[in-house]
Amino acid sequence: MKQKLIGSYQKLRATNILSNFLNLSSIQLSNILLLMLIFPIIARKIGIEAFGFVTLANTFATLAGVVINYGINQSGIRDVAMSIKDKKKLSIVFYNALWIRAIIFILYLVFLYAIQWWGMKYYSLIILATPLVIAEILNPLFFFIGTERLKIYNIANVVTKVISILSLVIFIKSSADAGWVNFILGLAGVVTYVGLLIYGVKEFKLSFSLPVKADLLKLGKDNFYLTANNISVQLQQSIMIFALGHLGNPEWLGAYALCDKVIQTCRMLIISVSNAIYPKSVQIYQQGAHIWALYRKKTKWLITGVFFMGSLSIFILADFIIYVISGQHDHTAVIFLRIMCWVPAVAALNFINVIDQLLKNNTAYIFRIAIVLLGVSLLLAYTLFHSGWYILFASFTLILEICGLLMYEYTITKPARNNA
Repeated sequence: MKQKLIGSYQKLRATNILSNFLNLSSIQLSNILLLMLIFPIIARKIGIEAFGFVTLANTFATLAGVVINYGINQSGIRDVAMSIKDKKKLSIVFYNALWIRAIIFILYLVFLYAIQWWGMKYYSLIILATPLVIAEILNPLFFFIGTERLKIYNIANVVTKVISILSLVIFIKSSADAGWVNFILGLAGVVTYVGLLIYGVKEFKLSFSLPVKADLLKLGKDNFYLTANNISVQLQQSIMIFALGHLGNPEWLGAYALCDKVIQTCRMLIISVSNAIYPKSVQIYQQGAHIWALYRKKTKWLITGVFFMGSLSIFILADFIIYVISGQHDHTAVIFLRIMCWVPAVAALNFINVIDQLLKNNTAYIFRIAIVLLGVSLLLAYTLFHSGWYILFASFTLILEICGLLMYEYTITKPARNNA
């Protein structure tokens, strides 16, 4: 048994999956720590009301970042991994990603200029959050995942988080400084990503490539559905928060938001796993459909088993987890968490299905599923909102995750049935 475990460990090391997972987990962990450390600091310094305004601007910038990223952090990993041995092709992939982001950012600036006449009360905060959007243009995560050089990215990410925290502690004094919170966070990211881009260009000897219209149009077409999916996902995760806010019950909203943070943490770990095995998945998929199908099945059940145990642990320790996070025993939050804790287990069942569709470039399927899920989320939120049973609110994310799993499984098994 010991020899088998050692052999499995050595195989993981040989494929870089373990190294990728540890580095990506560290990135996600530092992001989680950022939320746990920075937001309480900000809230205490600028007050709850100003904190809400900062969150609003941050959410606006995040949504803009999803559009500007244009699915590059997903498709770009595949393109980089497939071009790793061809420097010329790798250079084209690298610069095309930056060019299309820059073009979308220019459109975003036009949009920002136009909405100044809408009379938005918090327009200045949105403008000051622009560095967060610029950071998304420069973010080279897709390149470092695709080349499996995550260690340097991870170190830079951790250093950036530490500098961000120190800067906020030093420069943010009161609610009058609220607008500069997102500016500081974004500026730290911009400086870091510029440094990482320079490192990537020198390390891989990438030659500068001007944008080619045909390439950008193809990238724009290929990633359109993927981007629409990401926007849909972003909106899906916000709908119930908005509904509970509109309901006006702070207890239910607070309990749901608290549990949602726990589930987001689990999702970030699943994303780490997904990103870690993505480059290897590209290589296995190129070896043949049968080999990929076996790998996909084995990986799916292995990862699901791990996250099922995590979900079970959350279910058992729900009251303890809520107390550790909030400092109090909240009956409503405990009920919510014991329902929502099964979301990671279902999501773990589905993450390899998403990779499967990305490898097959079935972005149209991903888009259709996203649109259906967005419609389901709207209908579900409306139904739960008018049911009056607050306990059912916790089932919102779980129901959506199950629907997504069923649809992705259908898209994978349908071709097999048709071929049979």
